[in-house]
Amino acid sequence: MLNYIWLALIGIAVLLGGFRGNIGDVGQAAIDGANLALKLAGVLIAITTLWLGLMRLAEKAGLVNRLGLALKPIMVWLFPEVPPNHPAMGAIIMNVAANILGLNNAATPLGLRAMNELESLNRRPGVATNAMCMLLAINTSSITLIPVTVIALLTLYHGKNPTAIIGTSLAATAVAHAAAIATCKLLERSPWYRLAPVEQTITGESPEGKTATAQIAGVLEGRKVEEQAERADASLPWAPGYRWILAGTAGIFLAMLLGMTFPDWIGRPLSPDEAARAFPLRLIDALSLLIIPWLIFLFPLYAALRGIPVYEEFVEGGKEGFQIILRIFPYIVGMLVAVGMFNAAGGMHLLTLILQPVTDVLHFPSELVPLAVIRPFSGTASLALLTEVIKTSGPDSLVALTAGTLYGCSETTFYVIAVYFGSVGVRQTRHAIPSGLVADFVGPIASVIICRAAFG
Repeated sequence: MLNYIWLALIGIAVLLGGFRGNIGDVGQAAIDGANLALKLAGVLIAITTLWLGLMRLAEKAGLVNRLGLALKPIMVWLFPEVPPNHPAMGAIIMNVAANILGLNNAATPLGLRAMNELESLNRRPGVATNAMCMLLAINTSSITLIPVTVIALLTLYHGKNPTAIIGTSLAATAVAHAAAIATCKLLERSPWYRLAPVEQTITGESPEGKTATAQIAGVLEGRKVEEQAERADASLPWAPGYRWILAGTAGIFLAMLLGMTFPDWIGRPLSPDEAARAFPLRLIDALSLLIIPWLIFLFPLYAALRGIPVYEEFVEGGKEGFQIILRIFPYIVGMLVAVGMFNAAGGMHLLTLILQPVTDVLHFPSELVPLAVIRPFSGTASLALLTEVIKTSGPDSLVALTAGTLYGCSETTFYVIAVYFGSVGVRQTRHAIPSGLVADFVGPIASVIICRAAFG
């Protein structure tokens, strides 16, 4: 499906540009898209190297296994194909946690790591597994606790209560998330997307059959991974006094959190803005500031207490991040060039006009149609549209708050799918795109309904 979508974006862009007389802008947009892909790849290499290095420390120290046990009941239902303590499960769990906390820069490399681990369990190279499709559905509709980007924008334009959208974003993303997961579960069992048994599609003597046989053996071996993980965890030594060190670290974190939530406790009076925010909102603000530096500190600390050479393992994990981005760079270029050409030719405006009868029936605000349409295609373009809505309508208007909620409850579906599947060479995406698009459709509608109820 992605092949047809990509070709359609480029073909429509060229035809529209020719008829509208702005074919030159379409050509320039292709060059700009390629340049943007290069800049984005540079940023992704640095960020991916950092987070995959930390991920390796967490994995080597057994922290991933402990997280897996805590979330095991939910994850086993969502990903029945993945052994509970397989490295893929650990990466999925941390990817979900990063998405919930709004740490998009951390979620992407962790998601790429999860996709590469899932590929090791894939019996059909080039074809997305059910677990891969579920991972994409989760990432294109993830529940968001802290929409950091939107809060920053509302603050920039002097909104009276920028954190007001936290509750609406959480509710809207929960609805979109449930819709994506339900769609994914239904479609994987449908006759259109159900996977045939490997034995019926690949002969044992073919090269593909030999590869599949080897991968099946890997899956059977993966069933023992939980026992192996438990033995590995038991074999890791603890540093003397580790309980006191961890308890002291937790105490320092708690003291910082309380000090930032209740600054008057440490002798700093509350500012007018802080006094106007309720305790839960101040707590969330403090967590959003503390979470990244503390994660960067805690993973190496925990690994060091288990006798892991932290710097050496961090570097080894970081090397994997560099290789992943090099593999997905062509996919990034292809998607950004196609989207840029389509937008420059006026395709987004035309699509808005085509959808207007539907949006009128749904009482969907016309000011938000371009944002809802472009959000699945381009994060940069949708952020520019969100900024324009906030500037035009005011940061405290219902339209602006709804736009912020809509932006926070949806994702750049086609970009995410291109990058994630590109990292493992998957060409048949099966039901990943329909599941993501359902979330992109349900999320904006839920945003409008919830914001009207919350803000009037």
